[in-house]
Amino acid sequence: MVSTDPQEKSRRAYKQENMSDRIELAQNAARRMVPVMVNGRPQIPYLGVNEYQPRGRKATPPVRSSKDYPENGDKRVDDLETALRKCGLRDGMVISNHHHLRDGDRVALLALEAAAKIGVQNLMWFPSASFPSQKSAIDLMQAGVIHHIEGSMNGPLGDYCTQGKMRGMGVLRSHGGRWQAIQDGEVHIDIAVIAAPTADAFGNADGSHGKSACGSLGFALADSIYADQVIVVTDNLVPFPCIPWQIQGNNVDYVVEVESIGDPAKIVSGTTQITRSPDRLRIAELVARFLRATGIMRNGFSFQAGAGGIALAFVDYLRQMMKEDGVRARFVRGGSTRYLVEMMQEGLTDYILDGQTFDLDAVKSIASDPRHVPTSPFTSYNFHGKGNFASLVDAVVLGATEVDVNFNGNVVTHSDGRLLHGIGGWQNCLAAGCAILAVPSFRDRIPVIVDEVTTLTGPGELIDVVVTERGIAINPRRQDLLDAAKESKLPIRPIQDIKAEVERICGGKPAPPKLGNHPVAVVKWVDGTVLDTVWQIS
Repeated sequence: MVSTDPQEKSRRAYKQENMSDRIELAQNAARRMVPVMVNGRPQIPYLGVNEYQPRGRKATPPVRSSKDYPENGDKRVDDLETALRKCGLRDGMVISNHHHLRDGDRVALLALEAAAKIGVQNLMWFPSASFPSQKSAIDLMQAGVIHHIEGSMNGPLGDYCTQGKMRGMGVLRSHGGRWQAIQDGEVHIDIAVIAAPTADAFGNADGSHGKSACGSLGFALADSIYADQVIVVTDNLVPFPCIPWQIQGNNVDYVVEVESIGDPAKIVSGTTQITRSPDRLRIAELVARFLRATGIMRNGFSFQAGAGGIALAFVDYLRQMMKEDGVRARFVRGGSTRYLVEMMQEGLTDYILDGQTFDLDAVKSIASDPRHVPTSPFTSYNFHGKGNFASLVDAVVLGATEVDVNFNGNVVTHSDGRLLHGIGGWQNCLAAGCAILAVPSFRDRIPVIVDEVTTLTGPGELIDVVVTERGIAINPRRQDLLDAAKESKLPIRPIQDIKAEVERICGGKPAPPKLGNHPVAVVKWVDGTVLDTVWQIS
C-alpha cells in the first residue's frame, strides 16, 4: 500500500533526488541562481523584500488525549533511547534540538547517538544551530544515521557541508525563519528533544535556574508547540510545579533525567569580552557617535547589539554617552550580557527583551529581575506573524563576513566560499529602523568590502550603514541619515572610496573563491523563499 502521508512522500523524494546529479536552478529577484527543489521539497525563489505573500493556515501537531498519559503526571522514562523508542523513531524522521547551551550542549549528540543505537537511518537533524563541539555528528552522517542538516552549521559541520560530503542539501534559516518554517509546515518535526536546565516530571521546563542554567529557552518553544512528540531532558528535576516555566508540560510527552545536559564553562559565549583592538574600538566608538549625531539616541529609543567584541564596546561607549546626555532607552533587545544588565541596573533602560542569554550575569538577571524578559523568535522575529519586535527597534548593530558596494551582506561564508557560520537573528534584525554593520575594513589582509558578496544573506536595501575604522558609509537610499550626519564631524565616506583605500593597503582585490557548480546548501530569506545558494568548493 502506498503511503499518502506528505512527510513520507517528502522523505522518499529527497532519497530519490540524491540519486541524481541533475539539479534544476532558477534565477531569483536578487539575480542569484537557486535550486527549485531542495531535499525533495519544491522551493519559491526569492521575490524581493516584502514581495512574497503567504497563504494557508498554520501547521498543527496531532491531537492527544490526557487518558494516554499518567494520571499522577509523572512522564519520566529511564533514558533517551527508551524515550525515542516510545516516540516511534524510525528511518527518515526529523529530530530537532535547540542551542541555548551553545558549545557546551550535550543533549543533541546524546539524542543522535541514541538514535544510532536504535539503528535508524536517514534522519534529518533540525537544530536551531550547531557548534564545533558537535562535530562528531559528521561520523553519524558518514554512518548514514543523519541524512542532512537543516540549521546553522558553525565550524567543522559547515566545512563538511561545503566540501559536498553531506548527502542532502543544507538549509540555512534565521531564528525567525526557523519559526516560520515550522509554523507554516515547511518543516514538520517528528521528535523534538529539549535540553532543560530545570524541569518537573510533568514536563514543565525553565532555562534560568539549575546548575546548567542558560537563561531563555525561546528557541525551543516552537519545537514544543508543533512537534509530534516532545522529550524534555534535564539535569535538575524539581517537584511539580517548575516555576517559572518557559516550556509547558502539556506539550511534553516524556521526561528524561541525565547527569549533565551541558558543560557550564562552555554555555557562556567565548566572545563576550570587549575588544582590545584599537581599530575595533574605533569602530565601536564611531557607531555610538553616529547614533548620537543622527538623533537616534534619544529618550525612549531602543537598540540591539550582539555579544561580539565590537558590539560590547559599542554598548559601553553608548552607555557613557547616554549618561552624559541624560538619555534613557525604553528597551534594549538581547542577546543579553552583563553590559546590558548593568545599563538596566543603572536606570538607562526600562527593560531587556531577551532572546538569548550570553553570560552568567545575564542568566542571574533573567532569573531574578522581572524587567529582564525572556522572549522567543515568535514574538521577536517571525515574519509570518502579526508584526514582531524587530521592526520596533530603532537601531541594531551587527557584524558580517563581507559587505559589497551595493550594501549586500554575507554572514555565512568566508571569501573562500567555506560555510563556517549560521545566520542567527541577523536577517531578522534588518527590519530595525537603522541597520548598521560594524566591521573591520579587512581581516588577515583580505578586504571585507567587495564588489559582490560570495553568499547573499541580507539584501542591501535593508542595510543602512557600514562602519569601519576607516570611515562610515551610509546607504544612498537613506537620504535622511545622510542629512542628519551632514553637520557632524564624523568621517562619512562613499563605500567605494573605503573599498579602494583598503585594496591599496591589502595589495588588491581578494581572489575569487574557487567554487564548483554543485549546490550544497541554500540560504532562506525571512519569508521562506530561497535567497542564495552555497556552492561546493572545488
